[in-house]
This record gives sequence, C-alpha cells and structure tokens, in this order.
Amino acid sequence: MPTRASSHPFGVPLAKPVDEVPAGTLTTLRRKARDCHACPLWRYGTQTVFGEGPATARVMLIGEQPGLHEDREGVPFVGPAGQLLDRALGEAGLDRAMLYLTNTVKHFKYEARGTAKLHKRANAAEQAACRMWLAAELLRVQPRLVVGLGAMAAQTMFGNAFRITRERGAWRPLGERVRGLATWHPSAVLRMPEEARRHQAFAELVADLRAVAEALEGLG
Repeated sequence: MPTRASSHPFGVPLAKPVDEVPAGTLTTLRRKARDCHACPLWRYGTQTVFGEGPATARVMLIGEQPGLHEDREGVPFVGPAGQLLDRALGEAGLDRAMLYLTNTVKHFKYEARGTAKLHKRANAAEQAACRMWLAAELLRVQPRLVVGLGAMAAQTMFGNAFRITRERGAWRPLGERVRGLATWHPSAVLRMPEEARRHQAFAELVADLRAVAEALEGLG
C-alpha cells in the first residue's frame, strides 16, 4: 500500500503537493513504475525510464523527461544532453557514479513527424501524475543536495514562479538538512541558436555544478 505524505516532508523536498508516495526499495519502485498507467504517457514510450544511481547518494540530479535515446535504453541522460551533462560533471569534479540521476516525468512524450519522433513537453496533468515516483525516489534516497536541471524540475522543487534565467545557481532550503539549486538543462544549452550563448550557458552549468561539488565536500 502507498504511504501517505504531506507536500513537503523530510526527504521529499517538492513545492508541488504529492498525495501518495509508493513504498518500497528503489528496486521495488522501479518494478512498480514499469506498470504505471496513471497518465496517458505509458502509451508513448517503449518503457519507463526510472532513476539510476546509489540508494545512498548525497546528491540527486532531477531532469525534465526522457528523450528518444533514454526511451530506447531505459536509462536517464544517455543521449546528446546526457553526453553534455557528463562533460559538465567532469569539468565540475563530480563523479556521475556517485550521483542519483532521474527525471520529473518517467516516459518519453513525442509528436510523430513521418518516421521521426519529436520531443514534446509533458503537460501539467502528466507531470502531476508522475510526481509520486519522484517523491518516492527522494524519500528512499534522502539526498542532502538536490539539483533541478531545467524549468520543469526547478518549478517542481521551488514553485511555478521560479525562473532559471534569473534564479539559477542560488541555493535554497528544501527541508531539514536538505537544500537545492536549479541550473540549465543540458538540452536547453544544446538548443541555443547562438554559439556564444551556448558556450556561456555551458560555463554557467559547470559553475553551478562546481558549487554542488563544493557543497558536497562541505558535508564531510
């Protein structure tokens, strides 16, 4: 049976409410999420893309939703955006193997254009339906530092008024002994049309991840 949770209990630092949090280990949650039909997105993706990383990770990175490559492999951040994230993590001094990586939404949503599948943003209802899985991951892992990559994750953590363009990189308390910040999603960096802006945004992403590395060292 699911466990009842408030919108912001320790270990579930989300600004948006979650009525129920599925119980179980990460392995159990991953198995349960495979059969989730809480919203129509299960009809889009070939599989649920659950989070990946140590159950004791002190840092959790939350993205937005899987893309085509993640949908095929069933692992978060393995496509071009994931490759850019790996590069940024390396420059910031963070070891991906020590982090827990997940997404706000666990299924790939797309619009078919001939044989191509073009990424389409999950709507508010789809995000809300999936939030219980993110809450369950937070409750199980209980990270000390939470990083929102992109607007969807940032607003799930900090509320709809949050704007990456003016508030990225600033630490905010998320609960007892938990704090978070938001920064650019790697896919947003890749989509920027001007090369100079892409370089600047990537440098900002690396700087924010360096702040995470420094905070992690400070945890002892």
